Amino acid sequence: MRRASITGRAAGRRRPSLALAALPLVLVLASCGGASRADGTGGGLGGRTDGKGSPTLNVGDQKGGSESMLRAAGELDDLPYTIKWSTFTSGPPLLEAVNAGAVDVGAVGNTPPVFAGAARSKIKVIAGSHSRSDGEAILVKKDSPLRSPAELKGRSIAVAQGSSAHYQLIASLQAAGLSPKDVTLNYLQPADALAAFTRGKVDAWAVWDPYTSQALDQAGARILTMGQGLVNGLSFQVAAPAALDDGAKSAALKDYTARLRRAQDWVFRHPAAWAKTWAKATGLPEGVARDAVRRTRGTAVPVAVDRAAIGSEQRIVDAFAALKLIPRSFDFGELVDPRFNGGLPPSGTAPRTYGKAQ
Repeated sequence: MRRASITGRAAGRRRPSLALAALPLVLVLASCGGASRADGTGGGLGGRTDGKGSPTLNVGDQKGGSESMLRAAGELDDLPYTIKWSTFTSGPPLLEAVNAGAVDVGAVGNTPPVFAGAARSKIKVIAGSHSRSDGEAILVKKDSPLRSPAELKGRSIAVAQGSSAHYQLIASLQAAGLSPKDVTLNYLQPADALAAFTRGKVDAWAVWDPYTSQALDQAGARILTMGQGLVNGLSFQVAAPAALDDGAKSAALKDYTARLRRAQDWVFRHPAAWAKTWAKATGLPEGVARDAVRRTRGTAVPVAVDRAAIGSEQRIVDAFAALKLIPRSFDFGELVDPRFNGGLPPSGTAPRTYGKAQ
């Protein structure tokens, strides 16, 4: 694994050396590997394939993500083109692959495109969804003395840099009258963050579902604060401009995003079936998968990447730029290709809900 970068007042802190095989959660299975590499491929593709014929879409995914959802919903049956899958630990490394041209399209949260855009990456946001943000959480141990976000002052917090959890953390700190300068940020991918959290090397962990649900069930964690009401709940499909400029691939991308919308509808209608499939795909306990589906994963509704979405993302750009956590500010609208927006509801459409998460 690549050594994680660590910033803040404890920049010299060494990450824990807990052997990954000894970790109590299957989380490590979902996030092992270098932060800029596809699982088991050394940075190449070489994953599973679906469909037949041309073109071939190289699709970046995260464990238990788009591939599992499409397969469970039957949306990979009779595919008239080929999909080649590769799996990444989180959104930022996936977008590195999109920028490099190794991946044509992939799903990420609301913050990775901000970091990629600030780095002048060659990406285009082509589709969106809006879900509840209960799974975007700052976790502490059950026996932690911390009871409110304001009490994080002077504490160390693990977070994946450039992830959706990164902005959720910033927003939570600001709501409590704090800034990143008031805490120590430990930039760690989920497996390393889990090790640090489990060993008590950090005081808190900012993370997303299904890791939130899993840590609550298996790592002795409790929620200090959630992102609901603080973050926009958006996630995106992000494509390579070269793929959009290719007529055959552009047509395949239109079909692919339509299949994702139908699959998300299927997930909402069949939460128990999806949780069972998701658990099998990821190694998650089925109860944890059910919790994550009810809390966030089943609540997503497909939406247009419209002016409101662009404005909401621009606020994330401005927040990170003001804190100098990205190298420059930029117009988020420049990253958006709206060609697949037709007929979709506004980005502010309320997420679905199953009622109170169990």
